[in-house]
Amino acid sequence: MIERRRRFLAVAAVLVFCGFSVAPAQAANLLELNFGLSGPRYEAVVPLCEDPFVLGKVQSRFGQKESRHWQSALQIMAFDHVRELAFRPWAEHTIPRRFCSGVVYLNDGSKRPVYYNVIEDGSFAGVGSGVEFCVVGLDRAWAFNPACSMARPYELSTGIRARSR
Repeated sequence: MIERRRRFLAVAAVLVFCGFSVAPAQAANLLELNFGLSGPRYEAVVPLCEDPFVLGKVQSRFGQKESRHWQSALQIMAFDHVRELAFRPWAEHTIPRRFCSGVVYLNDGSKRPVYYNVIEDGSFAGVGSGVEFCVVGLDRAWAFNPACSMARPYELSTGIRARSR
């Protein structure tokens, strides 16, 4: 008796599911419409390249990446020749980004070029500025290959001049 009832409920559930899956799609009703959601409104408030917050993020994340993923003791000791490459080099309504470059001095005595960008609302859950970076020669996962060119604005990585604003 119980087995028969279970079988009946399973068949009924399959039939109900099939009935809903073949129903034609309908437009959203008034309660389902998104009132007042016109899209993201960026303020273009992005920290500067020399901002201690930004440089500190690059420095700490580089150290974490090297120790956790590559079992390396490499760390950034200092930054030099930090400059902005471009700010919002693409269309006006894209997410605001500031592209930067510089030179980092590592604890092994070497110096290498670094490219990074600061993204408005780009950190975890869109709260605060996010930072992506690439140290030339130490992009071991090839995330920004070749030679960190994918960490720069497209116009600069291809030789086309970036628009300045």
